[in-house]
Amino acid sequence: MAHRVTFIPGDGTGPEIAEATKRVLDATGVDFDWDVQEAGVDIMETAGTPLPDSVIESIRTNKVAIKGPITTPVGHGFRSVNVALRKALDLYACVRPCKSYPGVRSKYDDIDLLFVRENTEDLYAGIEFEKDTPANAELTKKIIELEPSAAETIKPHAGLSIKPISVEGTRRVVKYAFDYAVENDRKKLTAVHKANIMKFTDGLWLEVATEVAKDYPGIEFEERIVDNMCMQLVQKPELYEVIVLPNLYGDILTDVGAGLVGGLGVAPGANIGDGVALFEPTHGSAPKYAGQDKVNPLAMMLSGVMMLRHLKETDAADRMEIAIAELIREGKSVTYDMKPNRDDPTAVGTSGVADALIEKLKVTA
Repeated sequence: MAHRVTFIPGDGTGPEIAEATKRVLDATGVDFDWDVQEAGVDIMETAGTPLPDSVIESIRTNKVAIKGPITTPVGHGFRSVNVALRKALDLYACVRPCKSYPGVRSKYDDIDLLFVRENTEDLYAGIEFEKDTPANAELTKKIIELEPSAAETIKPHAGLSIKPISVEGTRRVVKYAFDYAVENDRKKLTAVHKANIMKFTDGLWLEVATEVAKDYPGIEFEERIVDNMCMQLVQKPELYEVIVLPNLYGDILTDVGAGLVGGLGVAPGANIGDGVALFEPTHGSAPKYAGQDKVNPLAMMLSGVMMLRHLKETDAADRMEIAIAELIREGKSVTYDMKPNRDDPTAVGTSGVADALIEKLKVTA
């Protein structure tokens, strides 16, 4: 029986990357029934929104989706489609593996980290109050009434952002991280925080994580302050296996993790909720390269590997990941960013990577 999967091409370079990924996934021999849905800046004019309700309903119905990157304007325009999808579908766990593949240029050669980032709370919950607005003034007044010392901290023309971290939100994402560790034979989990400063938000996070850890005596549990964790990742990443973090720290440290293994070009991701999963590359849409058949599709293809494992298509997932690893190790049919010299004329385009992987999959079919 075919897997019904929502397929969102995205915008910018997304459609090229997504099409290449779809071709490779089809080449694994797994039977897919693709439900194609459009989202992003390219449909704003016709749909009036970058995220039509039909996209959300499709994912709710199909339970599994894979998407290309979608542009998020900086400082203006609509909020992130990615964030909106996570909120609408309650995709509370952002899962990002960072794994070394021989042939990728990196100072490290044996990284195998799994980041689990809480996706729905923290400063990224989007509860903000613009400076010099009545709502901002009212909130500032209330804060100072509750905590008089805030009058010295909140300047007259300050924007305000609220950071919610709940017991419920923390417990479910930490539990997901521990369950992942058990299912994937990981021996250690690290909870990241800044509880020494933010005692009632990050302090709550650490308290709940410590409580959840008691239910998993077979997994070593430790905690790290976020700034120290950054240093630890650079100095001795081999000491860590599964790392669970609040939203903001997770966004930052997963990019650190991607840097350890060669960059966002090999950084896949998934967003997991109760009964719903959305897979996507970590990188952005790079609109300046749109239509040039130039950008690296491997991050989305590795996200496809994650999707295959989620669908219990383990054999296909293994074959696809092995094919990608061989492609990287050989260093021939890779895009310019994967070459030692970025001006190497032997670099292939997005579609060329897909062609090479399809040929490798034919051998193992």
